[in-house]
Amino acid sequence: MNTRPDRGHELIPRPEQTPDALRAALAVVDPGRLEEMQRTKDEAFAKAVEWQSLSPVRSWTLAWARDIEIARRPDLSARHARARGNLDHEDPAVARQALRELSAVLDEAVRAVTVRA
Repeated sequence: MNTRPDRGHELIPRPEQTPDALRAALAVVDPGRLEEMQRTKDEAFAKAVEWQSLSPVRSWTLAWARDIEIARRPDLSARHARARGNLDHEDPAVARQALRELSAVLDEAVRAVTVRA
């Protein structure tokens, strides 16, 4: 029996966590963010040199793998959009629920991209 949650249709396969693979995936699922990706990559690599640490590059990779995971899965993408749309809701209870849902979506996406085979 498969115990994984039903993810439904995935737009593209999960990419490898390399800059080139992440960029190629983003070009398919959310091309409007390519410039942002390049800018944040440049910042991460500059910090890596300055700090003499790969930590900024690892953080950049994880953040973009997470965002691509959300964009490539319509189920997560819809939940993410709904939650973000309600963050500034006039009803504080709706806004709090939206924040919880957004956190759950981000957590699910991070878990999906950090699972070790």
